[in-house]
Amino acid sequence: MPPTLASLVQHSALRLRVRAAADRLDVPVRWAHASELPDPVPYMEGGEFLLVTATNLDAENPEAMRRYVRRLAGAGVVGLGFAVGVNYDEVPRALIDAAEEAGLPLLEVPRRTPFIAIAKAVSSTIAADQYQAVTAGFAAQRELTKAAVSGDGPGELLARLAAHVDGWAALYDTSGAVVASAPEWAARRAARLTPDVERLRERPAPASVVVGGTDDRVELQTLGTGRRVRGALAVGTGAALGTAERYAVHSAVALLTLTTARSRSLQDAEQRLGAAVLRMLLAGRPDHARAVAGDLYGGLLDAPFRLLIAEADGPRAPVALGEALEAAAFRTGEALLAVPEGDRLVVLAADGGAVVAACTVHAEAQEAREARETGEARPARAPAAQEEDRVIVGLSAPSGPTSVSAAYKQAEQALSVARRRSRALVEHEELVAGSVLPLLADDAVRAFADGMLRALREHDAKGRGDLVASLRAWLSHHGQWDAAAADLGVHRHTLRYRMRRVEEILGRSLDDPDVRMELWLALKATSTPPAQETPPGL
Repeated sequence: MPPTLASLVQHSALRLRVRAAADRLDVPVRWAHASELPDPVPYMEGGEFLLVTATNLDAENPEAMRRYVRRLAGAGVVGLGFAVGVNYDEVPRALIDAAEEAGLPLLEVPRRTPFIAIAKAVSSTIAADQYQAVTAGFAAQRELTKAAVSGDGPGELLARLAAHVDGWAALYDTSGAVVASAPEWAARRAARLTPDVERLRERPAPASVVVGGTDDRVELQTLGTGRRVRGALAVGTGAALGTAERYAVHSAVALLTLTTARSRSLQDAEQRLGAAVLRMLLAGRPDHARAVAGDLYGGLLDAPFRLLIAEADGPRAPVALGEALEAAAFRTGEALLAVPEGDRLVVLAADGGAVVAACTVHAEAQEAREARETGEARPARAPAAQEEDRVIVGLSAPSGPTSVSAAYKQAEQALSVARRRSRALVEHEELVAGSVLPLLADDAVRAFADGMLRALREHDAKGRGDLVASLRAWLSHHGQWDAAAADLGVHRHTLRYRMRRVEEILGRSLDDPDVRMELWLALKATSTPPAQETPPGL
């Protein structure tokens, strides 16, 4: 422990005597300093035990002593030592009264006790305290290092750290989720700090912040090197950390940073292996892929999985999504195969697992954020300021090792639809269960349709007939003349004449099923037909 005025009074060799403020002797002493200046305050830092002989003080003047003592107390001086037998045979009453009034401990120093002896006593105690703290810190570092290399994960390291600081500790992953905590009850406390961890991640590493609660003081430290944050460490204690505790926390930060950096290197190696496995699966060689995957990805290939392709509008988006998926896999122990492809990320994940769920949550959160910013239920396009952070995902139907190539095509098709519709995520199963008609909303399709029907619309605009409506009725009734003519309220010969005019104007034959199909889709893309219409049999 650091020296206090009480420990100095109890030091038998110093023979100090308390003359004022005896109830305030437990305050720590940072240093002992002698000064005969009438005003030594400009040279004080706070925490000093000031030693004087009153050579330049009017120590018997009550008003002068009140001003002197108040100024010392205001500067953070923790005590005043007055040497008797030098300029004064005893401590002046004016000084005693002033010290008692200000609550500043006043100690009488006998003539036989030199000031240097007091300074040495303070210095020796401080040095011993620092040595003890450093020794305890090194012992904690050894314990934490053993825990880090034990292979039991971060839980054991956090448990030893929590015991050393007499508090609790928690580890967060890159998404801000709690990975491990010690003791176990600390997980709930740590989860409430996720918003603080997310704000801390925005700063370049290393960064730290202290947040206070009703029951504890929590220090948050980022993990990582350079500007890349790999996670965060939270340490909760009942009071500010001491020197030994500080050593332990710094050691834990260093060890966890090394652990996460090593994990990242392993992940990079796994990523290269995953890319090879994915290439083999796409090439239709599942047996070779399974042999290469081994235990690392083998379990993933034994059950139905989904293939998803994530495409980013900016460089940060795939990183954020990839980290979210990795965190979900880490928390649940799921196998995850993620392979970057330029600004895209290809992922194989267990069907119905936490990774696919995390991808859905990420997409929903992105759409909700964009909806708030645009005021729409589903924004047609994200604001320019947000496009750098956007990511769109195409998700295949459940698949297996022998059909990865088909799953890849499904994910690309779903991704294409998500891109056109400005959706964050589209599942291929949505496309199968839905209708092809929403796909006609594409600008290129509408432009093609407008061009195809322009000549007919211009003909009708000049009052020469109603070719567009006649064409629609004829196609909707599958080329049945009587039914279509009755629907239009004209004679079937009139309808035949109009269909010949359509062929003449377009220069294409309605006997060609491809022409009929294109005309029908053009009509659907450029207008809102009655709900009862159905596509003609082509």
